[in-house]
Amino acid sequence: MAMPARLDLPPYESIALVLQGGGALGAYQAGIFEGLQEAGVPLNRLAGISIGALNTAIIAGNAPEHRLERLREFWETICLPNTPFTALPPLMEQSIFNLNDSARQFLGHMNASRAMLDGQNGFFRPRTPAPVLPFMHNDPAQTSYYDISALKETLERLCDFDRVNACELHVSVGAVNVRNGNFVYFDNREIRLRAEHFMASGALPPAFPAVEIDGEYYWDGGLVSNTPLGHVLQGRPLRDTLVFQVDLWSARGAAPTNMSEVSDRMQDIRYSSRTRFVTEHFRQSQELRHLLWRMLQDIPEDVRSQSDYVKLAEEVSTAKCYNIVHLIFRNEPYDLHYKDHQFGLASMREHWQRGLTDIRKTLRDPARLAMPDRDIGFVTHDVHREEIEGRMAR
Repeated sequence: MAMPARLDLPPYESIALVLQGGGALGAYQAGIFEGLQEAGVPLNRLAGISIGALNTAIIAGNAPEHRLERLREFWETICLPNTPFTALPPLMEQSIFNLNDSARQFLGHMNASRAMLDGQNGFFRPRTPAPVLPFMHNDPAQTSYYDISALKETLERLCDFDRVNACELHVSVGAVNVRNGNFVYFDNREIRLRAEHFMASGALPPAFPAVEIDGEYYWDGGLVSNTPLGHVLQGRPLRDTLVFQVDLWSARGAAPTNMSEVSDRMQDIRYSSRTRFVTEHFRQSQELRHLLWRMLQDIPEDVRSQSDYVKLAEEVSTAKCYNIVHLIFRNEPYDLHYKDHQFGLASMREHWQRGLTDIRKTLRDPARLAMPDRDIGFVTHDVHREEIEGRMAR
């Protein structure tokens, strides 16, 4: 598929890339980023949770000309096993992957099993001895099946956190405070971010330990919400915003016909985090904000200058517009319930290419990026849904 031309975008004040959690599926997000970069989309806002937070760290922690190179290095690092001789030679892995769906399922199962037994290079490794007894007491930072200290080394090698904190890009990553259960966002415009903040966003228990930050412990933000979309949409001040929302779990899917599909469907529903619900709720709120703004224009100036009306105008009503472009990883028959931990070079590259293909297809139609009508102020696009609806209409 041909690359999209460099885009001439409407004057959006904020252009955001919003990245959901999903483990090994995060390579799909890397493909999305590659397509946005080759089209010259000027991102100025990044938000992520779990693997989305790790991708965010790599992007924000490098100069624009090095972001794609570092992102690829990150994925090619963590898709290798800790024990080199357990890995299939790349040509053999690719040859198996190029066979039928059954062969791909076998390769995926093998890579997922190897990840559980051996961990992933530069990411995590099994604890020795393993905490097999439920009553064993450890430090909170060691209460897990895997040790993630290698991830800190990887992030600090591939990311310049001084650049992250220079706020060239506005960065937010979500995590959950273990002590009080509150969801928090670590934001580079509010605090200085370190590798630990991004690791905390991806510290999914019981596999990974809580990450200690300034005396508090944090787990994966996906325990509460697996997408930071709401955080971006509710940010202040309100701005004309274009959002590329990248989901790794599809809320829509067929009814399962076997037990493996049951597990797969459960994960999709659990981790999709009702992205469409969040979007629909914001759409309704946005319509009311626009309605209030139009009504305020009909009120005489001397009335509008009163404090209550000023508060309505500044804090509640708006004429700002939001365009949300959904990009959703779509399951293939060989993407089963272990897809989020089937780290392997062949599947990583295929997921990456799927993301690149989807974003190129999306960007080919400039109408998807147009500023919404000011009377409505809100629009969503999903290239896959639009294709399905188009076929049904014919």
